[in-house]
Amino acid sequence: MKGRLTVLQQLARRTLTTTARRQVENKVPQKQKLFQADNGMPVHLKGGAGDAVLYRATMGLTILGTLFVLYELGKASLPQKKE
Repeated sequence: MKGRLTVLQQLARRTLTTTARRQVENKVPQKQKLFQADNGMPVHLKGGAGDAVLYRATMGLTILGTLFVLYELGKASLPQKKE
């Protein structure tokens, strides 16, 4: 039991160290070149298809939310019939 606990302690120490196990390629210069290119596209769509989908989903949800708020305001502003 004590041997397993020692192994667990060593494993925990190894995973919490600050040294990097592998080097990660720096992609910032490529992204800067992509986003600073003057190709007539808005910056929020330069990231590709994923950005376009995210933009359209955000716009769709915004429009639906606005319509729902307007509907609820209209419903709240009209008096209800008492029977």
